Amino acid sequence: MTLDEKQQEIIEEFSMFDDWMDKYNYLIELSHDLPEMDPQNKTQDNLIEGCQSKVWLHAEMQGDKLVFNADSDAIITKGIIALLIQVLSGRKPSEIKEANLYFIDEIGLKENLSPTRSNGLVAMINKIKAYAVAYEQQGNH
Repeated sequence: MTLDEKQQEIIEEFSMFDDWMDKYNYLIELSHDLPEMDPQNKTQDNLIEGCQSKVWLHAEMQGDKLVFNADSDAIITKGIIALLIQVLSGRKPSEIKEANLYFIDEIGLKENLSPTRSNGLVAMINKIKAYAVAYEQQGNH
């Protein structure tokens, strides 16, 4: 599934809900679908700066694709990182780096988050893209 197809799928999933309480509940459901993170990956290096809650993000190359795993101590935040991983994990670093994540605006995520969660969302995206840049540069040596 392409990046655009995946984003479109998420937009359609969120459009099934009439209000934001239902959408928050859906984010909570997504948090339960996130695979368990290996405790050894819950390091200071994997902690995302700029999030009010603790969010760990681990990345590793599998072939030519960058695969992410994450966890958070806050359930909504965990749902948000699960959503980002759904879209971006398993893609080439160059694709992640260049990704236009329009689904975030389409589903109204940013404007329905508290300012601190919204800042955290930006921090998560920045960290994911920073990993993509770092792995892409590693591959070019």
